[in-house]
Amino acid sequence: MIPLSLPKMIDIAVGAAVMGTVGVLIGLLMGDGFLIVATSVGLLLGVGVGMLGGRRFFLGIFLGALLGGALAWALSGPENITIGASAGAAMGGFLGVWVSMLLDVFGRRPVQTSGYESPKSPSAHDDRESQSPP
Repeated sequence: MIPLSLPKMIDIAVGAAVMGTVGVLIGLLMGDGFLIVATSVGLLLGVGVGMLGGRRFFLGIFLGALLGGALAWALSGPENITIGASAGAAMGGFLGVWVSMLLDVFGRRPVQTSGYESPKSPSAHDDRESQSPP
């Protein structure tokens, strides 16, 4: 068994908590018969994504669930908080992945793909070789 570092264990615990909560919300929405199944699937997905290190993804889900629940409560009352939180968590997850991809793309340095030569070795196209001595 591979020993896990503390940050990796924190990611796994946060993933299980966030996705397990989303599973509970979806299970409540679908009915009591689906509560255990939805919670179990949420926990398994949370542990899997946590092992891959999805902190931004979990942050998006968490904020989406909070904002979706608050918006549903403000617009239609407390009986629809679970629906709003579930929908907000789904939207937050999608937006979290999208923002994560954009941050990765724009944070990357451009890679030179051709014409690279080591500075230690003389180049065949070196201007110093084409110059005549004074």
